[in-house]
Amino acid sequence: MAEIEKLRIDKYLWAIRAFKTRSISTEACKAGRIKMSGQNLKPSHVVKVGEEYTVQKGPNRKIIRVTWLLERRVDTKTAVTFYEDLTPIEDTTAYKSMFHTPNLSRDRGTGRPTKKDRREIDDLQEGWFD
Repeated sequence: MAEIEKLRIDKYLWAIRAFKTRSISTEACKAGRIKMSGQNLKPSHVVKVGEEYTVQKGPNRKIIRVTWLLERRVDTKTAVTFYEDLTPIEDTTAYKSMFHTPNLSRDRGTGRPTKKDRREIDDLQEGWFD
């Protein structure tokens, strides 16, 4: 396999299967969901071996370290060998339980939430997507 010298972050994240398409990966970079040392990255950022990235996908946050550069998309088992997952066990979905999150449901026929109800819902959801 030839040594890759330059590789864009959006293409790398697509190749390791962090995102389904490259355009979604590019949009995630533009939206500020890909970070290195707390700094947002552009899709054209050049990936280097040993760098650590924080990838935010919805409520899930993943910390990865690049172990090898991968230019083309491969199967999942092979893709896992090109990065190291540094995400703490507390942040993984396997650790989170349905008992830790409040159930936000309203009874049928109660109508729209009032301003007070809306504030209570917002208070419950605070910090979920940080």
